[in-house]
Order: sequence, then C-alpha cells, then structure tokens
Amino acid sequence: MTDPLALFDEWFAEAREAEINDPETMALATADARGRPSVRMVLLKGHGSDGFVFYTNEQSAKGEQLAANPRAALLFHWKSLRRQVRIEGAVERVGDAEADAYFATRARDSQLGAWASDQSRPLDRRETFEERFEQVKRQFEGKDVPRPPHWRGYRVLSEQIEFWSDRPYRLHERRLFTLRGGGWSEGLLYP
Repeated sequence: MTDPLALFDEWFAEAREAEINDPETMALATADARGRPSVRMVLLKGHGSDGFVFYTNEQSAKGEQLAANPRAALLFHWKSLRRQVRIEGAVERVGDAEADAYFATRARDSQLGAWASDQSRPLDRRETFEERFEQVKRQFEGKDVPRPPHWRGYRVLSEQIEFWSDRPYRLHERRLFTLRGGGWSEGLLYP
C-alpha cells in the first residue's frame, strides 16, 4: 500500500479491535519559541487527508507552545499490535464551526470541565477546581453548554508519516512517507 492515510486507517481499525484501552491515545510533542520540547498524551478526535485533529484549551502549555511554534509531532503506540505510527507537520487551528460541532458531542460534565479548568495553571488546592466546577454546573443548569472561547481544535498537517513494525531480533521495519509536490513518496528504513 502506497497511500499512508489509507494504511493509517487500516492500522487504526486493527488497533481499535486489539487495544484494551484508548487506541486513539497519542503522544503530542510541541516546542516553545526557544525550542524547548514538551510531550503529553492527547486523544485523536478526527483524521483524514486534511490531517490529524485534537482539542485543548489554547491557554494551556501546549496551546501557548503551538501559538509560538506551530509545528508538532504525534506518536501512536499500539503495544498489543507491536506497531507505532509517527506523524510530523505544521499545525493549524480547526474552524469554529468544526470545534463547536465536536464540543457538542462531549459528555456534559466534560463540557462543564472545559469551562471550570484553567488548564496548566497551578491551584492552591483541588477543592478550588471542584468549587469552580460546581459553580459552572449551576451557571449552565437547564441550558446547553457552549464551547468556551479558549477551547479549540488543532490539526496536524501531515508532512511525514512513519509506520514502525516490530520484527524478531530487533530487525524492525520502518516505512517512511514524505509529502512532496502534492504527493507521497515512500522509503523503507531499517534500524
């Protein structure tokens, strides 16, 4: 298969069947304006020919890093399949309509949590956050919960996608796809 997006769909479908927990979990690596790297786990919420989408508070550390340096790397590791996929590329914000549509599908308590959380900001105690959550719960009682203005989606625009398969004796297989001139070129890499 020479289409990395179709290959990702195939592997992702297999991971959804084989992985015990959260096959959509991916490591997201970003760097600040000075190039200091940071990595954390996020959830894939959409993907296709236009890229790979996740959502977060834009005032979080990752949101601030993406504003300063709009490039990222993703890593899916499906241990039960002994596979991983690495994706690198520029990052853009998803449109408000797309973010609103996704936010509307979230569980109500997750929607409320997005309003209550000052993500990546220190708190004096856990109870402060729980009190905020209860306040937001009262504020939106009996109403739809709109998407907070600081909560949005980001799309990693795939420029490189690497598929890694475990092989005996550490003779792993790596297939690297690079976007060039509107099309994908493939190269095989070995350890």
